[in-house]
Amino acid sequence: MKLTGRRESSNVDDRRGMSSAGIGGIGIGGIIIAALVTWVMGGNPLDAIQSVAEQQVSTQTEGNREFTAEEEELAKFSRQVLAGTEDVWTEVFKSMGREYVPPRMVLYTGGVKTACGNGSASMGPFYCSGDQCLYIDLSFFSSMKKQLGADGDFAYAYVIAHEVGHHVEYLLGTLSKAHAQMNQVSKTDANRISVRLELLADFYAGVWAYHDNKMFSSIEDGDIEEAINCAQVIGDNYLQEKAQGYSQPESFTHGTSKQRMKWLKLGLTTGDMSKGNTFSLSDDEL
Repeated sequence: MKLTGRRESSNVDDRRGMSSAGIGGIGIGGIIIAALVTWVMGGNPLDAIQSVAEQQVSTQTEGNREFTAEEEELAKFSRQVLAGTEDVWTEVFKSMGREYVPPRMVLYTGGVKTACGNGSASMGPFYCSGDQCLYIDLSFFSSMKKQLGADGDFAYAYVIAHEVGHHVEYLLGTLSKAHAQMNQVSKTDANRISVRLELLADFYAGVWAYHDNKMFSSIEDGDIEEAINCAQVIGDNYLQEKAQGYSQPESFTHGTSKQRMKWLKLGLTTGDMSKGNTFSLSDDEL
């Protein structure tokens, strides 16, 4: 991804190395290992995945930590990608007669307190509508590479753009409406709604990439393949099969690999907001 000379967003709260609330980050690979151990012991691997995300956090102090050149480069990259989302979504919202209010990005180490509760690196990047912030422990990108084989700057950009996609859902009212519905239905039905939210965020990530490339000629050879590969290896079916040897569709919350690739690619190739209709399609059509 070509970012040379691009501006860096100022909507960033860098809390790396600060005293924070959080359990030690084990990354997505650690979640997979925890699920495998639970499965071998006769338990439900999905319970292990959920318990990691829900653990109450303990205080840890990093002190005045010095960051490696690689970490600083990732931080700069993240600020530039966030700036790109600000530029694109400002124009897209303007074309819809709306005003885009950008989110803040919080960079943290290990654990973090949010308006949505305590977060940790083991949860991966996430968005909190309570404070309109997206939270990222940059070690997640190393986990993507080492545990899942998802590497490349455009794959990392897709992850950030996906979380910004949830902010777009929040601004358009989709997120709050979906959450209200999820609170009134069974867990299985709530999961089905969650899948639609996640696929829509994938679509919005693609829409961002389409317009970012149109504005800045940012996409290089191999970039799209990096993002599509990333979408494949973070599909619910892929992760569950890697963890336990089989998948349970009723527990899916983010969508299958095929679905995630489909919606990301649709946004990438069209840049057309009107095609983001995940909530009007049947399960089979998704």
